[in-house]
Amino acid sequence: MAILVTGGARSGKSSFAESYAAHLGKRGIYIATSPVFDDELESRVRLHRQRRDQSSFSWETIEEQFALDSLLQKLGEREEVAQKETVVLVDCLTLWLSNWLLRLEYSSGEAGVLQQIDALQEAIRRFPGSLLLVTNEVGYGIVPEHALGRMFRDLAGILNQRTAKACEQVFLVTAGIPLEIKSRAFHMERNNNPT
Repeated sequence: MAILVTGGARSGKSSFAESYAAHLGKRGIYIATSPVFDDELESRVRLHRQRRDQSSFSWETIEEQFALDSLLQKLGEREEVAQKETVVLVDCLTLWLSNWLLRLEYSSGEAGVLQQIDALQEAIRRFPGSLLLVTNEVGYGIVPEHALGRMFRDLAGILNQRTAKACEQVFLVTAGIPLEIKSRAFHMERNNNPT
């Protein structure tokens, strides 16, 4: 089962995803996608690690900034993952997207990033175990001033839509409150009665 957890910055997404992982399995694999390139990010990573270390749930941490699709395929071959004893948590897709956008900006650009998004969606659909994916809602604010910022915002929206479609559950976390929203989605039905 694949589950998407989305929301704004500091909304409680990661805490909820980690708690939900502990509810779903006996242990977890935490895939961290963030590069650590300054003191502020290092501090954030340290806080996340401390929170996981202080919980009673056992975590194995894997750092992977790019190849999520192949990593998910390898992890899906582990017996304890396939049997849903070990839950895989990816935190976060938005940083993964940023990594790819910065890598491909001057070569294949948006088309190359969309190929990576498609490969990830296929890996999510094929994943045999319990998979939690954390992402950010970045399109609620102002329109970014620079073209790269607008491209990132648009690609993040595409990534989130495609991931939500591939997942059985989607949670929106706001003010620390998780709401499962996919089961409540409005579905337009065709009206076969002409008026």
